Amino acid sequence: MGEMVAGIVLGPSVLGLIYPPALSFLFPASSLETLRQLSQIGVVLFMFIVGTELNVRYVREKGSAAVMISHASIIVPFLLGTALSLFLYRDLAAPGTSFNAFALFIGVAMSITAFPVLARILEDRGLSKTQLGSIALTCAAVDDVTAWCILALVIALVKSTGLAISVLTIGLTLVFAVAMFFVVRPQLARVIKEPDSELHRRRLIPIILAFLLACALLAETIGIHALFGAFVAGVVMPPSTEFRMFLKDKLEAFGSYALLPLFFAFTGLRMQVGLLNDWQGWLLCVVIMLVAIAGKLGGSMLMSRWTGMNWSRSFSVGVLMNTRGLVELVVLNIGYDLGILPGRIFTMMVLMALVTTFMTGPLLSLVKNHD
Repeated sequence: MGEMVAGIVLGPSVLGLIYPPALSFLFPASSLETLRQLSQIGVVLFMFIVGTELNVRYVREKGSAAVMISHASIIVPFLLGTALSLFLYRDLAAPGTSFNAFALFIGVAMSITAFPVLARILEDRGLSKTQLGSIALTCAAVDDVTAWCILALVIALVKSTGLAISVLTIGLTLVFAVAMFFVVRPQLARVIKEPDSELHRRRLIPIILAFLLACALLAETIGIHALFGAFVAGVVMPPSTEFRMFLKDKLEAFGSYALLPLFFAFTGLRMQVGLLNDWQGWLLCVVIMLVAIAGKLGGSMLMSRWTGMNWSRSFSVGVLMNTRGLVELVVLNIGYDLGILPGRIFTMMVLMALVTTFMTGPLLSLVKNHD
C-alpha cells in the first residue's frame, strides 16, 4: 500500500498539483520512455516471481470447494463488470475502442485477486497454515491462473485485426501454454536438478533469466502480453520449494526493490485525480468500487457459505479474495497501453484497487475481534 500511494504522490495528482517544477525535474519528458522500459522489466521479473510462488501440485490436491469458490470469485465480478460497462462505455471509453474490448477488459479487471499480496497478508497474520489460509491460497492460485488466461485471450482479441488473426493468436496461445506445461516443465525438472552448491546456484541465474526473457518475448510475438509468458515461465520452474525460494530471493532483490518502484512511479505519472473534477466522476468512481466489492467479496462469500462454511469464515474468504494490489495495477497498465482505458477510467480503477486492497486488513481484524 505504501508503494502504491507513494507512486501516486510522486505523480501529477499530488506533487504536480502542489509544485509542478518538482515533477518536471524528477520526471522530465525525455526520461519517460526509459522509465517505462525499466518498469516493464521490473514487472516481468515480478510476474515470474508470482509464478514461482504458485504451487500447481498444491492447487491440484485441494478439494472442489476451493475451485468452486475461486471460479465464483471470477465469474460474478466478471459479469458485474461487463454489465457495468453498458453504462460506462459511452462516456469513459477511448474513441475507437469497441464495446466488446472495453467490456471484456473491465470484467477482467474486476476479477483480479493479488495472489502474492494475499499470501503475505496470511503469513503476517499467522494464517497461512490454517484451514482458512489454505483455502484462500488455493482459491487465489486458481483465480490467478484463470484470470491471466482470460486476460491473454482478451489481449489477443484486442490486438488482432480480424477473425482469422484472432483465432490464430488464441490457437498459438493454447499451444504455448500446453508446450510449457507438458514439454518444457518436465525437461526443466530434468536439466535443472537441485543445486548442490552456492556456485552451482549462481551459475543457474543467468540461464533462468535468459529462459524468462525468451518466454516473455515469445508471448509478445504470439500477440499476447509479455507478462503472460513471464508468469508461465515462473509456474513451470522445478517444483523444489528450496530452489524456488532461492530464485525468489535472488530476483526479488533486484526486481522488486530496484525496478518495481519505477513501475509505481510510472503508474502515478499516468494517474490524474484532477480528471475526476465533478460530482458525476466521483459518483461513478464510488459505483465502480461498490460493484467491485459486491462481485469479488460478495461472490466469494456466498459461494463459501454454499459449500458449508459458517458466515464468519465465508466473509473472511471473501475479504481475502477482494485483495487486488499490485497485480491489479499491472492489468490496468496493460489496458492503458492498449488504449482501452483512457485517463479518467484508469484513475477510477486505480482508486478502486487502492480501496479494495486497503480494506483487507481492517476487515480481517474486525472479523477476528468479533469472533
